[in-house]
Amino acid sequence: MATTYKVLGQVNPAATTLTTLYTVPAATQTVCSTLTICNQGVSTTVRVAIRPAGEAINSKHYTVYDLPVSASDTLTLTLGITLGATDVVSVYAGTANVSFGLYGSEIV
Repeated sequence: MATTYKVLGQVNPAATTLTTLYTVPAATQTVCSTLTICNQGVSTTVRVAIRPAGEAINSKHYTVYDLPVSASDTLTLTLGITLGATDVVSVYAGTANVSFGLYGSEIV
């Protein structure tokens, strides 16, 4: 099994839109080590959901829900979350000035 350490995904979603940050490739496992949330605008809230493969979004998938992020602030979350093939990490922000970055390793 080969392990690749990498930027898993980066996105700046539209305001109030649940957006896919990362989907685990087929035949791959992933360890998500760090999630950064950078607010470049006014205070807002953010959400992070992790969906097992093929499941529609549901309240049970949220690991972060309406977490406040101050204006011009960056949050760094240390995760250690393991994902299987085609699992999905989705993000949401109350404004369009928030960027998300997910970092970790893929195991093939």
